[in-house]
Amino acid sequence: MDNEFDPKNAPEQGAPPAEEARGHEAPVASEGEDKNQPDIPSELPVLPVRDIVVFNYMILPLFVGRDKSVQAVDAALNGSRYILVLTQKDEKVDEPGPDDLYRVGTVGMIMRMLKMPDGRLKVLVQGLTRARVKDFVSTDPFHLASVEVLPERDTKEVTLEQEAMMRAAREQSEKILSLRGMASADIMAVLNSVNEPGRLADLVASNLRMRVEEAQRLLECEDPIERLRLVNEQLVKEAEVAAMQAKIQNMAKEGMDKAQKDFFLREQMKAIRRELGEGGEESDELDELKEALDKVGMPKEVKKESDKQFKRLSSMHPDSSEAGVIRTYLDWLVDLPWKKLSKDRLDIKEAKRILDEDHFDLEKVKERILEYLSVRKLNPGMKGPILCFVGPPGVGKTSLGRSIARALGRKFVRMSLGGMRDEAEIRGHRRTYIGSMPGRVVQSIKQAGTRNPVIMLDEIDKVGSDFRGDPSSALLEVLDPEQNFSFSDHYLNVPFDLSKVMFICTANILDTIPPPLLDRMELIRLPGYTEQEKIKIARRYILPRQIEENGLEEGDMVISDQVLSRVIRDYTREAGLRNLEREVGSVARKLARKKAEGEAPPFRVTVASLQKLLGPPQFMDDEREADLPPGVAVGLAWTPVGGAILHIEAATLPGKGGLQLTGKLGDVMKESAQAALTYAKSRARELGIDPEVFEKNDIHIHVPAGATPKDGPSAGVTLVTALISVLTNTPVASDLAMTGEITLRGRVLPVGGIKEKVLAAVATGMKRVIIPAQNMKDLHDIPRDLRGRVKVYPVERIDEVWPIARCDAAPKEGAPEAKAAVAAKAS
Repeated sequence: MDNEFDPKNAPEQGAPPAEEARGHEAPVASEGEDKNQPDIPSELPVLPVRDIVVFNYMILPLFVGRDKSVQAVDAALNGSRYILVLTQKDEKVDEPGPDDLYRVGTVGMIMRMLKMPDGRLKVLVQGLTRARVKDFVSTDPFHLASVEVLPERDTKEVTLEQEAMMRAAREQSEKILSLRGMASADIMAVLNSVNEPGRLADLVASNLRMRVEEAQRLLECEDPIERLRLVNEQLVKEAEVAAMQAKIQNMAKEGMDKAQKDFFLREQMKAIRRELGEGGEESDELDELKEALDKVGMPKEVKKESDKQFKRLSSMHPDSSEAGVIRTYLDWLVDLPWKKLSKDRLDIKEAKRILDEDHFDLEKVKERILEYLSVRKLNPGMKGPILCFVGPPGVGKTSLGRSIARALGRKFVRMSLGGMRDEAEIRGHRRTYIGSMPGRVVQSIKQAGTRNPVIMLDEIDKVGSDFRGDPSSALLEVLDPEQNFSFSDHYLNVPFDLSKVMFICTANILDTIPPPLLDRMELIRLPGYTEQEKIKIARRYILPRQIEENGLEEGDMVISDQVLSRVIRDYTREAGLRNLEREVGSVARKLARKKAEGEAPPFRVTVASLQKLLGPPQFMDDEREADLPPGVAVGLAWTPVGGAILHIEAATLPGKGGLQLTGKLGDVMKESAQAALTYAKSRARELGIDPEVFEKNDIHIHVPAGATPKDGPSAGVTLVTALISVLTNTPVASDLAMTGEITLRGRVLPVGGIKEKVLAAVATGMKRVIIPAQNMKDLHDIPRDLRGRVKVYPVERIDEVWPIARCDAAPKEGAPEAKAAVAAKAS
């Protein structure tokens, strides 16, 4: 604010005389002060001020910022250094005119002047004498006034009345200073040294807290005796105000002392109760806890237990260990959502959109979730299902749980069970133990804040057991809809309803899950993704995410499906997508570096540049051979990362009819080889094999990739075909792959992984596939376009295999094999 007076740097109008004595503004005259009036010009520059009335003998700093005021100061400094200080009638006027100023003011001498960095002036002014404006000579560039000096009237010999008035002024000033705690001998010495009534009145008035109008009235009073009388009136008022202020302060201090006294007495009472053993929590805290217990909405039996424990807590000493245990227990009861339910999103179409947006394919899982929502919509009182997603790592089991919670509009809590060996992790510890807590199930409910969240029990197949119990046994009650409506945690020791919770379990394998626990869950299998599905997922989810995370923009990275296929086959060997995302991220990082170095996008990734970006291929598939020698047949195998083709080799060498198996085969596969040999011996004449071959030769069967363990019965058909091929010296067709389990009676039994096996045959260029007839139903899972690239021969007996497998047995139109292939293709 543009202001000629800054009250922080000048004596306050209403300050007591003591403040005048402490500062450089103190109007104390020297002993040899000249009593004659100074030679003051008849015309003086005018300096308007706000909020202050300047009295004689005052020395105070003024801040000058207005243009006219700066001009007035300059004119005074260039002239006699005298300036007329007039107070504004209204402090809000920024450019006061003659009518906005009082006509009586004080002539001051500018003692010093300092220019401030912001352009303002700081001047030190000493009040000399009163003056009245006769007329304003000019108002531009500054106010110039014609003045009449009002000399101080000389007082004759001081009368008794005047002496009494002066003493009263000194005594009232001392009283005010004492009430404010500012009295000192130096200040009183200054007051006692002034013996002139007018000067004493000006000294006291300059430090009184008065309004501008009252201070101006004192300034305009020319009679020193009358002025002193007016000052005494103001001192009486100020003394009353100071006395009242001191009284208020004393009352506040007494109130504070009382509070301290009460606190001290309370502490003494606590100590007395502690000695008597009768202590307890503060009543207000107990009241708040009781109110919270009443509001949380617990069931009747739980409320009964909480009231019992609260009554025990109220009668206990707060410092006892048992009181802390009960208080923690009651806090848990308050924090649990006994009646709070989140509202389900029962819009089936919207839920389907969310599931499709988050995950590609997985149609069976999505259908099951939408069925649950539909039933929930028609029957709101249904119990939550217990789903178990089974599949290899990286296929999206955990993220699918999050999508389900988002589609339902529920809270999602993930609980990892991997490596859990303590039963108390599920059921909690009893309150008798130090540091006991509820189990992870109850903690998850509290974390969710609702009674119907989606809780994902991750890696349920990796739960162990030891001397602390079996967590999987504790899960039997949690995952049983017929029991979990009254689940009892050891810590809470009251039933909690879990029937509204939707439990989703995940597992990689089922062998380690106890049968009773497995029986309580609805299994939904998530097979590994095929190469075609991985390409679509990479195109829809992985590429956009990696482009964004690595600072690229859409269109900077151009990669074809052929290149993605090569990345999947040569650099990742998995059922899921984690390694694929790592490899795509690695490519994106290298392209991001190119962009950061100044190369202009787009960057096209080709098969040729792939090896430069990712290095040599990490995996090599078995290539289909153009011609197979006798004794070699192509089988189909299932691995956790998808299907693969397997060359099985058989050879004869002179010996005594022994059978040698190599290639790190498991017991089941060795037994399949024994069964294949037995079948070949029993059908030797029908197959054109000399029976003496078995007596004079040893047979060696080898499965390449000898460092890789192999097991399972599905290689039985391939083993029989390889044996017949080497024993009849007849090669097997190189475009044919096969799978199926065999029996000694010649039956071909169904096997698993048909989808993955057939897709592996398609990927390696096979034209024909032999599968067990009972596996024809599994072809439904194969996309129609891929199914059309291969002829499928369903067989029920081993006798049907060799006529199809012989290299010279190409199927003709009308042949039974061709008809079967056409029928399989049409299905």
